[in-house]
Parts: sequence; C-alpha cells; structure tokens
Amino acid sequence: MRIARFTTGDDPRFGVVMGHVDDNGIPDDDVMVVPLIGDPLYAGIQHTNEEIPLAEVRLLAPVLPRSKVIGIGKNYAAHAAEMASEVPAEPLMFLKPNTSVIGPGDPILYPAQSSEVHYEGELAVVIGRICRDVPAERATDVTFGYTVGNDVTARDLQRSDVQFTRAKGFDSFCPLGPWIETDLDPHDFSQGRAVRTYLNGDLMQDGTTADLIFDVPTLVAHVSSVMTLLPGDVILTGTPAGVGPMGIGDEVEVFVAGIGNLVNKVVSRD
Repeated sequence: MRIARFTTGDDPRFGVVMGHVDDNGIPDDDVMVVPLIGDPLYAGIQHTNEEIPLAEVRLLAPVLPRSKVIGIGKNYAAHAAEMASEVPAEPLMFLKPNTSVIGPGDPILYPAQSSEVHYEGELAVVIGRICRDVPAERATDVTFGYTVGNDVTARDLQRSDVQFTRAKGFDSFCPLGPWIETDLDPHDFSQGRAVRTYLNGDLMQDGTTADLIFDVPTLVAHVSSVMTLLPGDVILTGTPAGVGPMGIGDEVEVFVAGIGNLVNKVVSRD
C-alpha cells in the first residue's frame, strides 16, 4: 500500500495511491488517490468515498516526524572508502531536525554558509508506533513503511565542525517522498533493491541495499536501544558511494526500487 500526503490547494490530507506504478517509479495516467480520514499513523486506514487523479494533487512530504530524523553514516563500505573512513564497528548515528523535512518538488535551499552541498540518496524507514529496545527480529512490528530520502549535507561544514548538526540540519536538507510503501519486507532489502541518484539526469549513485553494512532490523534495534522512537520518526539508512556536489539550478532525483522517485531542485536560500 502506498500512503501519500497531499494537497489540492486546501489543508494537507493523507491518501492511498491506487493503480499501477512501473519498475522505474512512474505511475500510469489513471492512478488515483483515495483520501483517508485523519492521519493513518494514529487513526489507522479509514478510506473515504472520494477518488482524485494523482495528476491533480501536489504530493507533500509523506510524513512530518513528530520528533526526529535519525541518520546513519557510512553504512555502505564503498561510501566509507570514498570518505577516507573505516567501516564503523556499530551504526554511526546523527540527528536531523524535523524542520529539515521537505517533500517532492519542494526546493532544496542552498545556504550562504556553505560552498559544497552534497546529495546523498537513500532508503528511509518510517516508524509506526512508540517503541524502545526493539529486538531486531521484531523490527517489522514497529515499522509503518519505507520511503525515499535525500540526506543533503553541507560537506565543507561537516569537515570544519567535526560533528554533523549544522552540516545536516539546515531547513530543506531532508527531502522525503513520494509516498510511504507499507508492504515491503525488510528482508527484500537484504536481497538487494536499487538505490540510485541522478543529477540533472546523469546517474551519480548506483547502489543496492544488499550492500548495507547494518540491515534495517539491526538499525531499528540499535537506534531504539538508545532513544525512544515515536510514530512518524524516520531512520535514514545510509547512502551508497557516489556522493557529490550540487549547485543552484541543479535537479536531483533519488530512486529506490519498489518505492519510487523523489525529485527536488536546488535554489538559493537568499
């Protein structure tokens, strides 16, 4: 099931995206959105009797985390190598504020403080219930679904600050979308699902979730052993090799097989 958050010009609503989406994440022309009653994270899946063509809605970030986005660093060996780093012995965590979240088509704002802003395409996990100390084998019990993320990073500030808060935390530095896919099995990611990033149509990252050092259940267990997770919290699972700079006017597209495409354009924050 694909859960979207959308607007037709009025207040944001949630809905189920019904219809065929091809292997490249492109929906057919007749795909519809069936609005839901309330927020499905709290109200469950309650359909209305409406149907709205997907082409007539504007998709928003499919979730607005109530408290936090947890990033995982260097979770692909090739990415750790390109960053001249060792593979971590346990998941390397950092936080992004929920104010960094934007949706499909929203602009990534290039801050004046940086001259080296990078894309980092990745799989994102959406938590579905309050939880703590979750065993890896029960990770699916607390997972609502999966979406596509872009862990935008001011790389020069990351180097100069050492810790990641400023480099990862600017407004608009966490695009999410286009929707949440609830029916994927985390073990599917161990078998390998493509994670690709395109810059102005050129393929820049071409990875697979089979290469995750720490898989999704391990990440849920590790993060929840440190902090309580709330419904709507997001775990970014790490990015494959191929990260690089993007500039004002560039368009970045992140694709995760089985979920879809997330496209954003870079604009000046001024």
